[in-house]
Amino acid sequence: MKSSFRWYGESDPVSLENIRQIPGMRSIVSAVYDVPPGEVWPVERLEGMARLCREHGLVFDIVESIPVTEEIKLGGPERERHIENYCENIRRCAGVGVRCVTYNFMPVFDWTRTQLDRRAPDGSKSLVMYWDQLRDLDPLTEDIHLPGWDSSYTQAQVRELIRAYGELGEEGLWENIAFFLKRVIPVAEECGVIMALHPDDPPYPIFGLPRVVTCEENLDRYLSIVDSPSNSLCLCTGSLGCRKGNDIPYLVRKYSALNRIGFMHLRNVRILEDGSFEESGHWTGEGSLDMNAIVKALVDTGFEGWFRPDHGRDIWGEGGRPGYGLFDRALGTAYINGLIEANGGRLEG
Repeated sequence: MKSSFRWYGESDPVSLENIRQIPGMRSIVSAVYDVPPGEVWPVERLEGMARLCREHGLVFDIVESIPVTEEIKLGGPERERHIENYCENIRRCAGVGVRCVTYNFMPVFDWTRTQLDRRAPDGSKSLVMYWDQLRDLDPLTEDIHLPGWDSSYTQAQVRELIRAYGELGEEGLWENIAFFLKRVIPVAEECGVIMALHPDDPPYPIFGLPRVVTCEENLDRYLSIVDSPSNSLCLCTGSLGCRKGNDIPYLVRKYSALNRIGFMHLRNVRILEDGSFEESGHWTGEGSLDMNAIVKALVDTGFEGWFRPDHGRDIWGEGGRPGYGLFDRALGTAYINGLIEANGGRLEG
C-alpha cells in the first residue's frame, strides 16, 4: 500500500517538510485549486508541484480533485467543452506522473457539515453533522451557507441549481453520469490513470437533491457503466460509514477483491441515534467503525493502491484548516501503519 497525505499547496500551513517526517509517507495528494472548474490546468503548475514534491523526497501521483462541473452533472450547454477540458486535464496530470484522480458527482454541495469546531469532552474539536441543526433550514427561502459549500455561488444561483436538480431527478443524474464516464474512462485508460469516485458525503439526500453514490447497490451500478479498472472507487470509510446499513469492512473487502478501489480515505466516525454523526479520532474505540477490520480487508485482498488519513480533529491547539491540520492526521497515519503491519501488510516506499 502507498501512504499519502493531502496538501493544499504552498499556502498550506502544513508544509512538505512536515509531511515528509511522518513515518512511511510516500505520496502527495493535491490539485490546482485556483483555476475555475471546467477550465484547463496549466502544465507548468503541475510540473512545479511534481518538482517540489520530488525535492522533499515525496511523489505527486494523486490528484484530488479535478472538479466535475454542474454543467456536466446537469447536462448543460457547456457540457461538451467541460468534458473535453476534463479529458485534457487527465492527460496533463498523467504527463507529470499522476496515476490516480479522485472526483465526486455530488450536486451543488460537496461535503456537508453543520459545525467545524464541535468540542469533544477531551477538548479536541471536529466536524459534525447534526440533523437538528439542518432539518429546518430551507435554502430556497433562506439565505444560508453551511461548511463545505462552494462559497463562489450566490444564494440565487444555489436556488436555481436546486430547482434544476429537482427537475433532473435521480435517473437524469444517472444518465449524465453515464455520459461522463463513457467519454472520460477511455482517456484515463489510455493515460494509465485510475479514476477514483468519492461517495456522497453524507450518503443521503440533502435538501431534496439527488445523491446516488450512497450504498452497495448504487456503487455496483456506477462501476458497471464502464467495466474497467480505470473506473474505480475512492472508498471513503467516513462518508459511507455515516449511513446506517453500510457495512464498511464488507464493502472494502468486496471492491478491493474486484480490483475496483483506487484510493482509500481512512477515518472513523461516531454515528448518533438519529443518524447525525461526529468525526472522531481514527482509533476504532473512538467511533462506530472497526478500523482494524477495514485494514485487514485491504491486506487480505492484496490492495496495492493509495490510502490517506482523512479528516483529523483539531488537537493540541493547532488551529489549522478544519479537518486538515497536521497533528491528528499524522497520528492517524501512524495508527493505520500499525494496523497494516500487524495484519501482515507492507508499505511501498
